[in-house]
Amino acid sequence: MARKEKSEAAEKVRRAEKVSKSTKAKSNKPNGFKRFFAAIPKFWKDFRGEIRKIVWPDSKTVLKNTGVVLAVVAILSVIIYAIDLGLSSGIGELKELAEKVATDAATSAAAQTTTEAVTQAVTSASTTLG
Repeated sequence: MARKEKSEAAEKVRRAEKVSKSTKAKSNKPNGFKRFFAAIPKFWKDFRGEIRKIVWPDSKTVLKNTGVVLAVVAILSVIIYAIDLGLSSGIGELKELAEKVATDAATSAAAQTTTEAVTQAVTSASTTLG
C-alpha cells in the first residue's frame, strides 16, 4: 500500500511541476501588443522584398491582353443579348397564346350561355303556347 501511495504522490508532483514549467515558459513571452508592433517592421521589409520580385509585363503584352479581354467581353455580351431577346420573345408569345385561349374560352362560354338562354326561352314559349 505504501508503495502505491508513494507512486501516486510522485505522479501528482510530476504533473504539478509540468504545469508550473509550462506556465513559466508562457510568461517569458511579451504581451500581444508588443509582439504585434514588433512584427510591423518585419512585415514591411518582407513586403518590399516580395514587390521587388514581381516581373511587370511590358506595354505590348498589356495591350494584347487588354484586347483579348475586350473581345471576349464583346462576344459574351452579344451571346447574352441573344439569349435575353429569345427568352423575352418566347415569354411574349406565351402571354399572347394564354390571352387567346382565355378569350376563346370566354367567347365559347358566352355562346353556350346564350344558347342555353335561347333554348330556355323557346322551351318556355312553346309550353306557354302549347
